[in-house]
Amino acid sequence: MPNLSASKKSMRQSIKAQARNYKLRDELKKVMKNLVKLAKAGEMAEAEKLLPEAFSVIDTAMKKNIIHKNNAARKKSRLAKMTTVK
Repeated sequence: MPNLSASKKSMRQSIKAQARNYKLRDELKKVMKNLVKLAKAGEMAEAEKLLPEAFSVIDTAMKKNIIHKNNAARKKSRLAKMTTVK
């Protein structure tokens, strides 16, 4: 446990930030998992409807430094490639 008041405040802030980050990361994983499941099942029309939502969640995670911008670009590219009709 920190002793200084500034250290205590920093710890409180980091705990709150960690909770926000986990919430967004969890949402990111859920959306991606659902999209991959739809794509593998062959339901491309539904997957394409979900794609903009997935892109939005990925962009938000990137903007808030949850994931790196290259990681976000890679995820978006793979999801788009997966949902296109072959």
